[in-house]
Amino acid sequence: MAEITAALVKELREKSGAGMMDCKKALQENDSDIDLAIDWLRTKGLSKAAKKSDRAAAEGLVGAAVRKDGAGMTGVVVELNAETDFVARNELFQKAAKEIAGIALDQDGVEAISAAKTAGGETVADMVTNLIATIGENMNLRRAHRFVVPEGVVASYVHSAIVPDLGKIGVLVAVEGKGDQAQLAEMGRKIAMHVAATNPLSLSTDDLDPAAVEREKAIFTEQALASGKPAGVVEKMVEGRIRKFFEEVVLLKQAFVMNPDQTIEQLVAETAKVTGAPVSVKGFVRFALGEGVEKKVDDFAAEVASMSGQG
Repeated sequence: MAEITAALVKELREKSGAGMMDCKKALQENDSDIDLAIDWLRTKGLSKAAKKSDRAAAEGLVGAAVRKDGAGMTGVVVELNAETDFVARNELFQKAAKEIAGIALDQDGVEAISAAKTAGGETVADMVTNLIATIGENMNLRRAHRFVVPEGVVASYVHSAIVPDLGKIGVLVAVEGKGDQAQLAEMGRKIAMHVAATNPLSLSTDDLDPAAVEREKAIFTEQALASGKPAGVVEKMVEGRIRKFFEEVVLLKQAFVMNPDQTIEQLVAETAKVTGAPVSVKGFVRFALGEGVEKKVDDFAAEVASMSGQG
């Protein structure tokens, strides 16, 4: 019998979409012949996943999880995609998304999460592959983000939740502070809800993409010059517009949605006074389901015409 190498198993997995153990078994049964192994997997119904892999997966669920232990507080948000919103309501899919979020608390990045073991002993990657074969839609763990705060809280918020901690938009906010943790958690959750509503571009002005700032300055300058005002006035006008831009897109400069008379920066300062200790927001992340995924829109009429030779 030919040697079954890890490279051979990997090649078969990539070609078939089947799980690692299934690929190893297929190679054992077929004397390491890739083509015969693929046929063997197909007859067993284990290579369905490969047929789904080119379909756009832009639906699904965003999941969040938090945990407090001796190391402080950890929070994660993950996005598990499928092809249709219908699958997001499937209990098996929801269970998988929740388990992946829990596993992600101890892993950093999609690759590490995918290689981690589930409660059933398989890897997350194999669990997703088997779920594809079971449900019949393409799926993928698209992205994940994790915060670890030694002193303070990681607050989470899931908008449009189908079940607790699973929905369409997931937000994490990392808050550092030694004061009353309950008050920090309350502030963090309010900010997380704010982030879900406003979708800021950055935490502070220092974090904002310089190219975005320069682009806005160029637009504002051109608009101000068109007014025919003197150069000194134009400069003041541009400064005012940039300040307004920061107030619109920078989290700490934004007006708090629950109290528009107060900025997020002021809310944090107020919380620090109440808790009697310094408080700072160290970061945030917002995942909106399917954002940035190109969704294929099928033209059914054109497809029919093409099939009938009229296209």
